[in-house]
Amino acid sequence: MRTFEYVRAQSVGEAVEALSADPQASYLAGGTNLVDHLKLGVATPSRIVDISGLPLDEIEETEGGLRVGATVSNAALAADERVRRDYPVLARAILAGASGQLRNQASTGGNLFQRTRCTSFQDVSMACNKRTPGVGCSALHSYAGQNALFGGSAHCVAVYPSDMATALAALDAHVVVVDAAGERRVPLLDLHRRPGDSPERDTTLTHGQLVTAVELGRPAPRSAYRKVRDRASYAFALVSVAVVLRDDGPRIAWGGVATTPWRAGLAEEALRHASLDAPLDAPLDEALVRRAVDSDLAAAAPNEHNAYKVDLLRDVTTRLVLDLAGQEQR
Repeated sequence: MRTFEYVRAQSVGEAVEALSADPQASYLAGGTNLVDHLKLGVATPSRIVDISGLPLDEIEETEGGLRVGATVSNAALAADERVRRDYPVLARAILAGASGQLRNQASTGGNLFQRTRCTSFQDVSMACNKRTPGVGCSALHSYAGQNALFGGSAHCVAVYPSDMATALAALDAHVVVVDAAGERRVPLLDLHRRPGDSPERDTTLTHGQLVTAVELGRPAPRSAYRKVRDRASYAFALVSVAVVLRDDGPRIAWGGVATTPWRAGLAEEALRHASLDAPLDAPLDEALVRRAVDSDLAAAAPNEHNAYKVDLLRDVTTRLVLDLAGQEQR
C-alpha cells in the first residue's frame, strides 16, 4: 500500500474543498471497497478525505417519501421499518448483497460508487482500460462469462456490481449532489455512465462532487428483488431483477448484466399498454410478459460464455412480475 495524506472532513464544504484541491484524492466513507483496492494496488490516491464523521447518517421523512443520508449504513437502511414496509425491493436488494459485517460498515453513498469486480480490473497484472486508460481490455477475450450483455463498448464490458442501485433504479430514486456551486438533484439513472471510449469514468459526476443523500419518492409496497448467484450468500449477481408495480405501470431494473443499473424500458412500455388494453382485473398472461421482456433482450450482446444469462434473465423477470401481480404461472 502506498502512502497518502489523510484528511478528516469537518463539514460537507470542507470535504468538497479538500477533494477538489487534489486531482488524485478519493472520498472515504465505509471503506469496504476502497480499502480492498488500496491493498490490491488498484487504487493509489494521494489524499483520502474521510466523510464518515459528517452528519449524513439520518433517514428522514419528506413530503413524498424518504431522504437517506449518504453515510447511513446498508444494515441500518435495510432494517428501517419505513423502508421494509414501503420499499421492500430496496430492503431485499441490500440484504442480498455482501455479508452482515460488510453491511454494517458499507454506506449508502459508497455503495453507489463501488467499482466493478471484473477480474481484469482487480488484477493489476491484466490489461484494463477502466483501471489504466489505453492499455486494452483483457476481459474482451477472457473471463467472458462475466461480461455485460448491455451497455458495453470495444473498450470495456465490465458489469456494474451494486444490488442496492438496481433497486433504486426501479424506484426512480434521485441522488443529492453537492459541489462548490451548491446542491442539485440527479436521477439515479443519470448517475452512472456507459464506458464508451472513457471506461475509467464510472459516473457523470466531476471530481470533487459529493453525494450527500439518496431520495426515494412515493412508497412502492408492491415491489420485490430477486437475485441469482453462484452460491447462496456473499456473491455478486449473475442476474438480478428489481420490479416495482405502480398504478401507472411497472418499473423493471436489471443487475449483473450491464455496465450500469439497467432499466428494461421496452418491457415496461409493453406491459403498460397491455394493462391498459386488458379488461379490468384481467390476469397477466405469462406469454405476454415473456414477449415484453424479449423486446429488451433483443438488444443484448452475449458471447458464447454468457449467453445463458439471456434465458435466465427472461425467466427470472417473468416469474417475478407474475408473482408480484398475484398470478400463477401457467
